[in-house]
Amino acid sequence: MTAITVFCCLSALLVLGKIVRMKVQLLQRLYLPSAVIGGIIGLVIVQNFGTRIPAEIIASTQKLPGFLINVIFATLFLGTATPKFSQVWKMALPQLCMGQLLSWGQYVIGLGLVGFVLMRVFDVPAAMGNLIEIGFEGGHGTVGGMAQSFESFDWEDGIALGYTMATIGMILGILLGMALINWALRKGIIANVRNFEQRGFLEKIGIYHPERRPSAGRQTVICDSLDSLAWHIALIGLAILLGFIMLKAFQKGETTFFPNAEHRFFTGFPLFPLCMIGGVILQKVAEKIHLARLIDHAQMQRLSGASLDFLVLSAVATIKMSVVIANWLPLLVLIIAGTLWSVFMVVWVAPRLYADAWFERAIAEFGQSLGVTATGLMLLRTVDPENKTPAAASFGYKQLIHEPFMGGGLWTAIALPLVFTLGWFPVWLFCLGMLLLWAFITWRISVRK
Repeated sequence: MTAITVFCCLSALLVLGKIVRMKVQLLQRLYLPSAVIGGIIGLVIVQNFGTRIPAEIIASTQKLPGFLINVIFATLFLGTATPKFSQVWKMALPQLCMGQLLSWGQYVIGLGLVGFVLMRVFDVPAAMGNLIEIGFEGGHGTVGGMAQSFESFDWEDGIALGYTMATIGMILGILLGMALINWALRKGIIANVRNFEQRGFLEKIGIYHPERRPSAGRQTVICDSLDSLAWHIALIGLAILLGFIMLKAFQKGETTFFPNAEHRFFTGFPLFPLCMIGGVILQKVAEKIHLARLIDHAQMQRLSGASLDFLVLSAVATIKMSVVIANWLPLLVLIIAGTLWSVFMVVWVAPRLYADAWFERAIAEFGQSLGVTATGLMLLRTVDPENKTPAAASFGYKQLIHEPFMGGGLWTAIALPLVFTLGWFPVWLFCLGMLLLWAFITWRISVRK
């Protein structure tokens, strides 16, 4: 009954969030997702009536993001033909520089602030320095996927702080992103913006016109043999299974070859980056045996989007506010520092990096650096609604290289256990070296430009 109750409650909150967004124009102007609105409503309910809610209901809801992020990462490359690396590198290099600078800078700023200042002043754990990148660029899903890592290293408070960072980052990404768009519009940097007043009524409330509803994907198998949606869900399950097998193999290898190790690196390693690798392997196998045409990426995107909405909803609704209140000041310092870094990258670095459409390219990275990929794409559609610039294409190609490593990728998953096992300073030095490397590449590109 617990699973049924959790599903019904989250469904009710999601529907309520959508209705509230349709009725309140301020929320429409802020472009707040219905999942965030529903999650905030759920958070208010839990904080005021939590004692009346069975503990197993809340516990099950808290575990949901950690499962759903596996689904999201498993779908990333399923149904997409991987282009040649040389082609991706050529088109995406400037965009990749921006994304890498933002991500490595978040680590350098976060770990540096915590290691040099906040640990001494507030006695916070060193791993708090990872929260800018995990919460801002990684988002709710990354925090949920790394819950086991936080728990394995005895810092469960990091989960609540990470969810808080992700929620605030998503809101700041939208609000400051729109503020930067208005600034660029006044300066004459952009001209193709579709502001809120220019949108139709249905668009404002987030509903497609009945005669212009886009397809949610193509069915690839005939339903009398197997429902197409069931087929795609099963493929996701296989990708997750491959990731799970890899994780167990790594854990077994670690205990076999290092039986006396004081710290177990892979004990706290999250599953979701390996699910992404599992998806890539499955896609490659499907291409080899000529079954790739049976995988529709649009259906995968819809399954990923649905998972993300329920993930954000459950994550926001179950934030432990007592933990946030106890750590509000160091958390605020990290939020301000991470936000200023993203703004600096847009207004100072981007004009010197990109040869054309610098603001359109930069605002997509800004949105992703604070509020995950969906926020970046929303801001990009606002400034380039008809894709007249190469920003969308270069951003998409950049994701193929950037996303497997940063913002919830392999490095995000590796960095947290490293801070717990090796300490913050070696990790900070490595991140500083990577930041300087990408700064040098950026400088070379700007000189050529």
